Amino acid sequence: MFRNRLILLFIVPLLFSFSAFSQKTRTDSAFSSGLFFTNYTYQFPAGDMAKRFGPNSSIGGGASYKTSKNWILGGEINYIFGGNVREDSLFRKMETSEGYMIDEGGTYAEVYLYERGWNLSAKVGKIIPIGGTDPNSGLLLSGGINFLQHKIRIENPGKTSPQVQGDYAKGYDRLTNGWGASQFIGYIFFSSRKVYNFYGGIEIVEAWTKSQRAFDFDLGAKDTKARFDALIGIKVGWVLPFYKRSSQVYYYY
Repeated sequence: MFRNRLILLFIVPLLFSFSAFSQKTRTDSAFSSGLFFTNYTYQFPAGDMAKRFGPNSSIGGGASYKTSKNWILGGEINYIFGGNVREDSLFRKMETSEGYMIDEGGTYAEVYLYERGWNLSAKVGKIIPIGGTDPNSGLLLSGGINFLQHKIRIENPGKTSPQVQGDYAKGYDRLTNGWGASQFIGYIFFSSRKVYNFYGGIEIVEAWTKSQRAFDFDLGAKDTKARFDALIGIKVGWVLPFYKRSSQVYYYY
C-alpha cells in the first residue's frame, strides 16, 4: 500500500505537469518581461579538456530580459562538477612502483580526484515562433561571450597526506581559465500559467585558456601551453517570467 501511494505521489504531479505543458495556448502578441531561470546540463568535453576530464554535469541559473520583439538579453553562471578525471598521473613522483601514495602513517593514502569549475556568460538570443500557436514560444537561438574556469579537486579523507594539502595541492590542481564564446539552439515554451515554462536544446561552450599556477610539481615547471577547451551539452531549464497581468485574452483549444 505504501509503495502504491509513493508511486502516485510521483505520477500524479507528472501527469498534471505534462497536461499543462502540452496544452496549446495563444496570446494576441508577444510580451516583454524580466525572466529568471535555472538549468541543468550534461556535458561532453572536447579539445584539450577531453584529455583532462570525462563527461560532467553543470547546474546554474541567471536572469534576462525578453522584449516584445522576442529578443532575449541576459547572463548566467553555471557550476561544473564531475568525477571523471583522465589526467591521473599527477602524483607519479610520489607513488610507489605499484602506483600507491604513502601517507604520514606509513599506510596507503586515500586520494580522490574530481572535476570542479564554473562558467560565467553574457548572452543575446532570439525566439522564432513555430506553428503560429503562440508568438512567445518557438525555436530559441542564442550566443554570447563567457569566462570558463576548471580545476582538479583533490580530496584526502582524514587529511593524512600533507603532500597534497593546502598550498601543496595548488601544485597539482591544474587551475585553468580563459575567455571564450557559447552557442545554443533549442526550443522554449511559455505557458499562460506563468509557472510551466521550459526550454531545452544543445549548447556548445568553447574557451581559449591557460594554466593559472606558477609551478606544477609533477611537471617540474610552469605549464605554458595554450589550450582550447570545449564543452558540448544537452541543456534543459525552467523559466519564471515577471510580467504584469494584462487584459490580454488567452485562447485554449
